[in-house]
Amino acid sequence: MTAAACHATVRPVDAARYLVVGSGGREHALAWRLALDPGHPEVLVAPGNDGMAAAFERLPVAEGDAAGLVRAARARGVTLVVIGPEAPLAAGVADALVAQGVAVFGPSASAARLEASKWFAKEVMREAGVPTARASVHEDAAEARAALDGAGPPWVLKADGLAAGKGVLVTAARAEAEAFLAACLEGGRFGEGGRRVLIEEFLAGEEASVMAVCDGARHVLLPPARDYKRARDGDAGPNTGGMGAFCPTPAVDAAAEERIGREIVAPVLAAMAARGTPFRGLLYCGLMMTAAGPRVIEFNVRFGDPETQAVLPLVTGSLGALLASAARGDLAPQAVGRAPGAAVAVALVDEGYPDAVRGGGAIEGLDALAAHEGVAVFHAGTAREGGAWRVRGGRAAYVVGRAPGRDEARARAYGAIAALGGRGWRCRSDVAGVGAAQGAAGGMR
Repeated sequence: MTAAACHATVRPVDAARYLVVGSGGREHALAWRLALDPGHPEVLVAPGNDGMAAAFERLPVAEGDAAGLVRAARARGVTLVVIGPEAPLAAGVADALVAQGVAVFGPSASAARLEASKWFAKEVMREAGVPTARASVHEDAAEARAALDGAGPPWVLKADGLAAGKGVLVTAARAEAEAFLAACLEGGRFGEGGRRVLIEEFLAGEEASVMAVCDGARHVLLPPARDYKRARDGDAGPNTGGMGAFCPTPAVDAAAEERIGREIVAPVLAAMAARGTPFRGLLYCGLMMTAAGPRVIEFNVRFGDPETQAVLPLVTGSLGALLASAARGDLAPQAVGRAPGAAVAVALVDEGYPDAVRGGGAIEGLDALAAHEGVAVFHAGTAREGGAWRVRGGRAAYVVGRAPGRDEARARAYGAIAALGGRGWRCRSDVAGVGAAQGAAGGMR
């Protein structure tokens, strides 16, 4: 599972050239997997991070710089741009690229509203008849506090807009719920993303993440995963952008996958097309597998982070061909397959993440993990300084173990982590552990 192996063969002149936009662990995993495609395609990253630089050329273009990305794609003969993060999609970067004739995998800004506004997503689901939690939306803090009376406990509160994976609170404490409402609606905690808040029905069941590659009308599902959002072991602490994930999850079997495609993904694609905003890109379905079947907790409009780090090691064939076909509106589901086995991804984070990120920590021994069997490292908020890896963001890196079974994959990931040293970083110790596919929760990000 080494990125270096992707570059051992000379690239044919007519091979694909991909540009992955973003700088996190998800983008590192995307670049790594695209480079493994048949034909040895070249993969560029913009802006990337220090950890990607060992295997991929970094272009000094910010993820939101549409004009700069157009220039870079043209200058380097890029055949497909793959946009990783949600913010540039919501800002219309994909629209700008398409307008200039650049092929891009990622939805338009209009279609990206499925993530940029949770209330918009609820409206689309109502139109499409998609099963989801009941919800109300509020802009006034006093009105929202009064609405708590008929909604819980426990309460599920969500900032309507983008909140970097931290805009959800699930709590049985009334005071905590009221404080969250005040922070969003009166204190501006999430800026424009928190000017409206949803109060949602709590759903009990098993969480699952199912990602669908879509061409506007058709879709293909990638292997189902489960991620871990709470900061601490035992699902304690505040919500984060994600502390780890494993794939596949037994909560979603073949019959459940078929149902998810038929009852959730296909109706949403039809509804978006009927609105004149067809969805071409990655539709991430955050689900609760309840006793009554799958229910949508949230949609994202891009590859999940950290699910991508656990899912892509189990995708065979040509990921690039699949994404390019979706971008053209001519989906080629036969381009990819599924490998047997399991993968477990564990996030290494700043010791104060998510609420008190201090930075300045150091992770020792990351480079040596490449020699561990079945282990890969994907960098996010790290910086190379004097031969050491410094922690420069909330989520610094991901250690991924792959093996024939989940227990062995977990053992490989945590065995590799045990070999690390340094200070100022931590990880959850229970990702994919005993009871990993059980429990109850009411909200995602």
